[in-house]
Amino acid sequence: MYSIISAISTWAIPAIIVFIPLYAFFRKVPVYESFVEGAKDGFQTSINIIPTLVGMMVAISVFRASGAMDWILGFFKPYLEWMGVPSEVFPLAFLRPITGAGSLAFTTDLIKSYGPDSMIGRIASTIQGSTDTTLYVLTVYFGAVGIRKGRYALKVGLFSDLIGFIAAVMICLFVFS
Repeated sequence: MYSIISAISTWAIPAIIVFIPLYAFFRKVPVYESFVEGAKDGFQTSINIIPTLVGMMVAISVFRASGAMDWILGFFKPYLEWMGVPSEVFPLAFLRPITGAGSLAFTTDLIKSYGPDSMIGRIASTIQGSTDTTLYVLTVYFGAVGIRKGRYALKVGLFSDLIGFIAAVMICLFVFS
């Protein structure tokens, strides 16, 4: 079974890359022209979202530099320890909804420090896979299509991240303890 899955995973992407242009060719779709037109649209979209991305990055920098993150962590640390949750993973609850690269770097640091098979490494990895970069997604996708009122999407996204964080911690503590 492992060899079949390995073979499929090895050939899936090359097969898709070959299949799509061939399918388009037989359907008489101008492949190169369609690609260039899509690239133009993608470039225009990236130009349109630059202001919202810059605003989000400035807000993240101000939040980190102000010491607010350290204050919040200091406040919650005794409660986390009482519940048996490693306080080292708590910053992911704030970082993951904001920045994918920042949360991945933080998770990488935790894994380097504590090891991938440690409880902290397992919880951090599970959080990384159970939550999303909500603010980034809203900024990019809503900014790309011009949506200005995203408060409900923000609430649902952040609530989903909270549930993902709690579920990741609880499941890891249950399975690996």
